[in-house]
Amino acid sequence: MAKLYYRYGAMNSGKSIEVLRTAHNYEEQGKRVMLFTPSLDKRFGEGLITSRIGLQKSAYILSEQTDLLALAKEGRPDCILVDEAQFLKREQVLALCEIVDELNIPVIAYGLRADFRGQLFEGSYHMLALADKIEEVKTVCWHCQRKATMNMRLHDGVPVFEGAQIMLGGNESYLPVCRKCYGKARKGQLVTREHHSKHV
Repeated sequence: MAKLYYRYGAMNSGKSIEVLRTAHNYEEQGKRVMLFTPSLDKRFGEGLITSRIGLQKSAYILSEQTDLLALAKEGRPDCILVDEAQFLKREQVLALCEIVDELNIPVIAYGLRADFRGQLFEGSYHMLALADKIEEVKTVCWHCQRKATMNMRLHDGVPVFEGAQIMLGGNESYLPVCRKCYGKARKGQLVTREHHSKHV
């Protein structure tokens, strides 16, 4: 039976690489894959899933008007892959559930668990609640050897803890950190590498 998977990880944990690798594995076996990326994420152009190491693949643009179930019925893929799933709306997560339950098509969604304040995104909230299987994509804290579980937002190299939930960016704007280093940063006891290099 098909399942809905949510594979979450901190920033820079290689989630987009995993999407592209999984798509390649299916296609190498002659199987069909449908890839989706939210319309919100235009950092590398619309309708593109791009890893930090430069690999790239075209994907369907997922907006609030996209009829996921209809596209899946028409395309009948062997698997559906979703990048940046934290940006999904509740209705879109429910549509992914329908695809799994009614069409027996596995869906693997990748995304963040929480924002820079440690709060769940709408998409990750519903994925964590409804997914059949939840898996962590791991990476190491930017400052120590612990596992990174938090996303720390930077402004001019300085950690910030207030602001809009969604602000797209890469290493210049976010760092993967462990909870301990995140807590030290909140107390002003942690200097980021970028901030340190600008002031020495």
